Amino acid sequence: MSHVITKRSRLSRRIFLKGLSLSQAPVLVGLPPLVSMFNGTGTAYAAETTTPRNAPMEKRFVFWFNGNGIPERYWIPNRAGANYDLTPCLTPLARLHDEVLVLSGLDNSAVGGSNGDGHSGSMSALMTCTRYTGRGPGGPSFDQMLARRMAENTRFRSLQIGVSQESFGGSIQKNMSWTGPDRPLPPEEIPHRLFDRLFGARDEGWVNRQRSILDAVQGDAAELRKGLPKEDELRLDEHLASIRDLERAIASLPPEYRLVPKPDEDFDMKDWPRIAKIQSDLLAYALATRQTRVASYMLTKCQGLARFPWLGHTAARHHDYTHADGKAPGEEGAQGQRILRDICRWHVEEFAYLVAKLKSIPEGAGTLLDNTVLVYVHEHAEAGIHKNSGVIALIAGSKEKLAHGRHIRMAGTIGDLYQTVADDVLNVGLGSFPAASRHLTQILA
Repeated sequence: MSHVITKRSRLSRRIFLKGLSLSQAPVLVGLPPLVSMFNGTGTAYAAETTTPRNAPMEKRFVFWFNGNGIPERYWIPNRAGANYDLTPCLTPLARLHDEVLVLSGLDNSAVGGSNGDGHSGSMSALMTCTRYTGRGPGGPSFDQMLARRMAENTRFRSLQIGVSQESFGGSIQKNMSWTGPDRPLPPEEIPHRLFDRLFGARDEGWVNRQRSILDAVQGDAAELRKGLPKEDELRLDEHLASIRDLERAIASLPPEYRLVPKPDEDFDMKDWPRIAKIQSDLLAYALATRQTRVASYMLTKCQGLARFPWLGHTAARHHDYTHADGKAPGEEGAQGQRILRDICRWHVEEFAYLVAKLKSIPEGAGTLLDNTVLVYVHEHAEAGIHKNSGVIALIAGSKEKLAHGRHIRMAGTIGDLYQTVADDVLNVGLGSFPAASRHLTQILA
């Protein structure tokens, strides 16, 4: 990929293609990172003259979660260091070995230190490093603390994205982002609604009529294309084609995917893999076009009760396979652990998909992944006993700051991890953070 163009157009990164939708509501189509937006060293041209000439590339952050914990024997590598063993749950990371850091040994310390604290207490401690109040956490979630400091000049202070539509449980099971006590930010789980929000549409006409939202911006796109060098013209065409592919993918989903279940309804969404990838593609679009710098992605719910027909596991639900309560076949022995292994491998596949997607998008002298930090967590370590010590995490992105390509065992807390990511990787300066007492320098490059 070339990064040198002799005649640069010096585009601002804040340019949008604007048009009218089929209902005459405004449509906004963000531009991808074009070469003309960056100088010869890969630094973005600033829209404001007060921005330092050689300011570093702005970082993004993604808080990624799935529920119910892990089977440690199939997840945590036996060896530490760069030559760690790729366990069955982590096999989807093989092609991304040098882009991901595997952590184990962290403590979800705000729970209180007891293995017997249930999902609610563990989820509160994981997201916010504060205790569960009985209704929700006692403070804001980590992503929202970052959003307060990273939201300048973006359309959305943060985005909350989900996949699972199951309605079991209370707010603590259904939400991972919180602006404060009793103030959850529910994830958007319906792809066409997320699409409409990102593109400024106010109706579903583009889905119902099988037409493209790009029809509204054809004139602006043609005018912009005239002033672009060939490489940027190709990137713009690829970007617009990917938007049309997203439209087709959403329009092709079966009608039942839009159904929102009633509370405690026995509900299974059969198209989770398709939905997850569409939501990841929409998130990548939002990050690439600078609509937000902070997002949370909730693949499955805390204490999730879904089945997994695409994996062939329908005899019981996810949570059932983690407990010896007689609800799942073989839950006490090797069979139940292998089923949980398969479920967790699929979770990692979806995380790997998003990481690879960000890596595929060039930005400046590197990629969108280079300028994004992704932190992947669960509310427990070993699932069956609700274990809050020895918790695992995966971290991807920002390769110049993080010691990727290895497994690190460490002593520390989830709060220590968040403090380190905020201060030493994202450079946002949180100051103090709940449950944090030190920086985890071992994870830094």
